[in-house]
Amino acid sequence: MNRKQSAGFTLIELVIIIVVLGIVAAVAIPRVGTILESSRIGATKEEMHRLKRSIAGDPRIVAGGEYADPGFEGDVGFPPSRLVDLIRKPDSIPAYDKITRYGWNGPYIDSTGGNFLYDAWDSLYQYDPSARSLTSVGADPDIVFSF
Repeated sequence: MNRKQSAGFTLIELVIIIVVLGIVAAVAIPRVGTILESSRIGATKEEMHRLKRSIAGDPRIVAGGEYADPGFEGDVGFPPSRLVDLIRKPDSIPAYDKITRYGWNGPYIDSTGGNFLYDAWDSLYQYDPSARSLTSVGADPDIVFSF
């Protein structure tokens, strides 16, 4: 009896391939999760740093002997009561006066690239002006910036 040469895979070969793919998936999936979590933490910290700068300014940036980046607090004299005040002038605060150098001179942060009120986990930032802190509760543990 002549057996024809078959061009297909045997059942054992298919089982071995499936087992190898399962092992690769079991090793790779946790690493991808770690990389994703790491990138979310990095993106959130970067955004929180921008929010902190827009609230309190950046004292390292000086031009002509004066702060060039005073932020909301430097222009108005106190931190905003809400994060939305960084892009929308509150009714209780006057517009910026170049002579007195006082008033709302915003927007202080660019809100066109995405929603600056949410962290990378789509959780609202917890902002406390009296404690001078900004917290992301999406991460575990929470990410806290003080200013």
